[in-house]
Amino acid sequence: MTDQASYYAGLDIGGSTVKAALVDSDGKSTGALTEVKSHVKDGFQATFGQLEKALEELASHANIEVSQIKGVGLDVPAPNCEGVVWTRANLGDDWVGTNIRDELTKRIGIPAYMTNDGNAAAVGEYAVRPDYEGGLLLVAPGTGLGGGLVLPGGSIYAGANGLALEVGHISVPHREDDGSLPDCTCGLKGCAEAWVSLMALRRRVGLELAKGQWKDHPLYTDELTIIEKAFKLRDYAEEGDELAIQIFQQQGQILGYALGDLVRVFDPGMVVIGGGLAETSEKFRNSYMGWIQEGFIERAWPAYRHNPLDPSQITTVFEWATGGDYSAALGMGFVAKDLFGN
Repeated sequence: MTDQASYYAGLDIGGSTVKAALVDSDGKSTGALTEVKSHVKDGFQATFGQLEKALEELASHANIEVSQIKGVGLDVPAPNCEGVVWTRANLGDDWVGTNIRDELTKRIGIPAYMTNDGNAAAVGEYAVRPDYEGGLLLVAPGTGLGGGLVLPGGSIYAGANGLALEVGHISVPHREDDGSLPDCTCGLKGCAEAWVSLMALRRRVGLELAKGQWKDHPLYTDELTIIEKAFKLRDYAEEGDELAIQIFQQQGQILGYALGDLVRVFDPGMVVIGGGLAETSEKFRNSYMGWIQEGFIERAWPAYRHNPLDPSQITTVFEWATGGDYSAALGMGFVAKDLFGN
């Protein structure tokens, strides 16, 4: 290992952990992937200490000096622009209004780039597809419904104010059985996230169990909280349970419907589905992707599905995320290499 060799770190700051990855000057992941606690609730300075720890561990695993890390890409779980965090989200109060990028650069002496976690996950999925050169739209059902867009060539599209691709908060024309629109955590009603998220699962399982037809279902008789029942729902779906399948089928179809509009706006060429669903069994993933396709076909024009000149050519490819838990960190490492490499 020579002193001249340069490396680039990707730091994915989550609500509880920081995941870190190292990329060499050839754009290849190197050394061991690292995870440390984030301490985001204790303020950004406390988290900076953890970022330094992560950089030290990355360097140690790769048998290099921290001084050989020439650039850092980091992401935070909150809207931000030019390094400044705009809203608190899952962070401590002192993050808001602070230029985290510049403050970190001052502290560690390494230039940094910062974006949000949705963009980081999208560029991570782009990076693990080196032979793909088109655009890539990522949607990630989880606690909420996140997203990110990578333009052809690999550039993140963040918008003028870093606020683009809040995909969970586009409106979908679906209503509850009583005609009402579900409340979204953002304060609006009828958002896609109010239908497709862990929060939505909690509401839906509660509504369904209140109906007379499920009185013999184990989730009806289990003395669990609604949160615990929602977490068990995926296990039931994997086993082919009728109630669980019905709930996830609705989610998948509504997500596909929303994607019909998103694809009409961005025409990315590829849609990647991330989040926890990407880690389920192949059988369940195939079913869920089928439900997404049903919703997409309902909403998307035929040209967004097949080339009208060659019907065998698919114009919007759907894939599951393959980068795993460290895709965002790896993506930010590749971004740092592109931005700060020689």
